[in-house]
Amino acid sequence: MSDARMEFMIRDRLSWTRFLRFDLGVPTPDENTIRLFRNKLTETGTLERVMRAFDWRLQNKGYIPMSGQIVNASLVPMQRNTDAEKEAIKAGKTAREIWPNEQNKAAQKDTDARWTLKIGGKIRYRPDGTPLPQIALPVFGYKSHIAIDRRFGFIHESAVTSAAQPDGRMLS
Repeated sequence: MSDARMEFMIRDRLSWTRFLRFDLGVPTPDENTIRLFRNKLTETGTLERVMRAFDWRLQNKGYIPMSGQIVNASLVPMQRNTDAEKEAIKAGKTAREIWPNEQNKAAQKDTDARWTLKIGGKIRYRPDGTPLPQIALPVFGYKSHIAIDRRFGFIHESAVTSAAQPDGRMLS
């Protein structure tokens, strides 16, 4: 779930508010706070340790993920940039170097994401049965890889990479 969606769910659903133990009427985290918190958990390795502890607790309760895994890689698009900004990002410049006079814009821009081509989903066919060419859409962003237990529906593993990372075997 995206950080923006998480913010919406916390503010929109009483069940989420109760689950997270927030009191009614008090300020709740916005999407930037959620993103910074998640990034800090990831950088320090805490998120991985929490996921392993959660997996251990599930196994102790009898939820052993042995019924197969669903592995999915979803594209998470980011912002739009001008051609000059795209070239600067490809050249490895930081957001502060690209937007030196616009500190607020630089703080919101992401220069770690990368471009990839997303091939259009469903294959369409001509009346004679031959397939139509698929459309490739450029996407600038990240790829979220998750492994879900097929029987219980728990996320077993996750990884986030740039969108340009091939799907391959990101998860063990």
